Amino acid sequence: MSIMVVDDSSVMRKIVMRSIRQAGYGDHEVEQAEDGVDALAKIKASSPDVVLSDWNMPNMNGLELLKALRAESINVPFGFVTSESTGEQRSLAVEAGANFLLSKPFTADDLADRLGEVLD
Repeated sequence: MSIMVVDDSSVMRKIVMRSIRQAGYGDHEVEQAEDGVDALAKIKASSPDVVLSDWNMPNMNGLELLKALRAESINVPFGFVTSESTGEQRSLAVEAGANFLLSKPFTADDLADRLGEVLD
């Protein structure tokens, strides 16, 4: 199984990847993308089992990435891992087809709960 981590911050990608290991998913392959454009190409090429994406990124933000995936009938489970978590953003995420929105800061247990919902 594979997990795609999408964030324009390399430090944040490393934090999410460490949390994935701590959450008990260290045996999963983890691929990284630096923005939505990079992620879209990599998702089409590798078909990950789940995508964990930041909301605010240059070139293509997380919501635009999710909408582009769904427009192409790519229904990979998709979760936002972001500091953006207003009620409006949660509504937009759900409407676009997100499986969850996990607010930063988060714990490995929080991430395990969300990943368990879509991977187990």
